[in-house]
Amino acid sequence: MSIAHNLQRVRTQIAEACARAHRPLTDVALMAVSKVHPVESLIEAHAAGQRLFGENRVQEWQQKSESAVHLEGLEMHLIGPLQSNKTTPAAKLFHAIDTVEVKLSPEESKHGLLPEDLESLLAAIAPLESLIPRGLMTVPPWPADITRAGEEARPYFRELRRLRDQSLAKHPTLTQLSMGMSNDFAAAIEEGSTCVRIGTAIFGARTPQ
Repeated sequence: MSIAHNLQRVRTQIAEACARAHRPLTDVALMAVSKVHPVESLIEAHAAGQRLFGENRVQEWQQKSESAVHLEGLEMHLIGPLQSNKTTPAAKLFHAIDTVEVKLSPEESKHGLLPEDLESLLAAIAPLESLIPRGLMTVPPWPADITRAGEEARPYFRELRRLRDQSLAKHPTLTQLSMGMSNDFAAAIEEGSTCVRIGTAIFGARTPQ
């Protein structure tokens, strides 16, 4: 299947999930995660109407951007950890940095901010005029049964939404919920996600690095 076909299929599934949740389609952004895929794949997705993308390595996107700088309306987010020595180039290369994940699962392999530390982090950011927190992000544990990925992930999506809603009074810019990937994005939308991050379902399996 072509990337354009895959994109259309994902967009249809997003629309169906929005309809089930009685939410307008404009509530949910689709981020195409192009990390580890060649820049030609990103260009193909852009030609099919995709504008929001995610990469997870500063150096990788720096190299790709040389071939993508001409793409109209391209919005690139850095997703994942950011090393302190890469903050300056990251600020120049990306429109937003989605880097602090709320750790809601007990998996040792997962890293992120514990829920009980969220308020102290937001309070520390508040005086910094150049840093504006836009929302919360999480990744549920890998499902025991891939066919039930969405159902297994729902408790984590609901908890992230609860944390966001709890924080909104003090932090009104914190409106976004970045949750849901290729295996569980429909459930994430039904639970309130405002941005789903889709890689494999659009670009295919990643080549191991």
